[in-house]
Amino acid sequence: MSRLPVLTLYTRRGCHLCEQAEERLRLLDFAYRPVDVDRDPALRARYGDDVPVLALGERVLLKGVLSRARLSELKLRLLREAGENR
Repeated sequence: MSRLPVLTLYTRRGCHLCEQAEERLRLLDFAYRPVDVDRDPALRARYGDDVPVLALGERVLLKGVLSRARLSELKLRLLREAGENR
C-alpha cells in the first residue's frame, strides 16, 4: 500500500500540459484525482489559466510543466513527510 496521499490535479480539457501531467503521474504511481477547473466558477477564478496545478488539500505543490524530474522530487518529499508523520 502506498504511503503517498491522494493529490488533486486541477486541469482542463484540451490542455496539453495537463495531459502530460496525468501521464507522468500515472507512470510514477501517484494517486490523484483530476478536477476540471472549468466546471466550477470558483476554481476557474482561483486558477485561471495556471493549469495544471497539483495540490494536497489547499496546499499547492506544483503548477505549470510537471516534468518527470519535478514529480520525482515531489514524490521523495511526500514520502519523507509521510515517514515523519508516523
